[in-house]
Amino acid sequence: MRRDVVFNAEGPTLRGWFYVPDGANKPVPTIVMVHGFSCTKEMFLDKYAEVFVKDGLAVLVYDNRNFGDSDGQLRLEVDPYNQIRDYRHAMTYASSLPEVDGRRIGIWGTNYTGRHVLQVAAIDKRVTCVVAQVPVVSGYRNVQRAIAEDRMPELLALFAADRQARFAGKAPAMAPVASLDPGEFSAFPGRNAYDSFQGAPKWTNQVTLRSLEMFLEHDALSYADKIGPVPLLMIVEDEDTLAAVDLSLNAYNRAQEPKKIVFFHGGHFDAYVRDQAVCARAASDWYVEHLIKDGQPPLRKAADRAAPRGSTRPAMAKEKETTGPDR
Repeated sequence: MRRDVVFNAEGPTLRGWFYVPDGANKPVPTIVMVHGFSCTKEMFLDKYAEVFVKDGLAVLVYDNRNFGDSDGQLRLEVDPYNQIRDYRHAMTYASSLPEVDGRRIGIWGTNYTGRHVLQVAAIDKRVTCVVAQVPVVSGYRNVQRAIAEDRMPELLALFAADRQARFAGKAPAMAPVASLDPGEFSAFPGRNAYDSFQGAPKWTNQVTLRSLEMFLEHDALSYADKIGPVPLLMIVEDEDTLAAVDLSLNAYNRAQEPKKIVFFHGGHFDAYVRDQAVCARAASDWYVEHLIKDGQPPLRKAADRAAPRGSTRPAMAKEKETTGPDR
């Protein structure tokens, strides 16, 4: 069963969906999930939630502030610090619902929010399980690969000019999320990213320029070793040049046990379409293992639970060299 929900995030109202397993007659473990950079909940999150709820998990899905159905100003501004706080607001809201077992809350993030959940799991010990799918763990290191070194001064000058303009009361500068123009600064340059976003519901190919500045500033690597003993699953596409496989492995190797990493063979956006079903299955199995306790079986028949396609690695995963996105 799914219903629309709204909750206050110390100012803006966030809107989303709440899923409850059919036949649940007591509070159940719950997953809090939100999409990545500039994306809305309609961009495949329902497909993940439907897998989780069939396995006996309640799910809270919402739109990030400033995007989709959620309130917030400035519209189209991606603020990682507010988004991290909003995960915690969402957990508080979920814990207030009678269907939710507040002692068993898992979080899920992907792309940019795949970075956020690493930090949230490290600092908020209400989290009892975490899944980071194709996480962009380090903004600075990703930007170094996405933008040619000789163009960095130009980008930093644009950030400074935007700050001066905002201070003077002018409208914020804007930038595309994805672009085919090699001379244009964007969050995700290159053909693969551009094509992957086409036709996305409730999505706009634009963010504030300050969103890119905050992307550059934010880094979750220093939080990775503080996640344990919260169980961590990391899902990685082994040809992902956007999230950078070696940076994901760096974060994973810093994390303490219990942890697991699952690899699928593809690029960043394959996790949402071609590999969506197996990524969701891997995540749900992890949640079931660590959140459904006291012998309570998942509501879905065990025979239906196929092992996910892909490979897993032991605690220390070998770092792999990758190239960055198109410059």
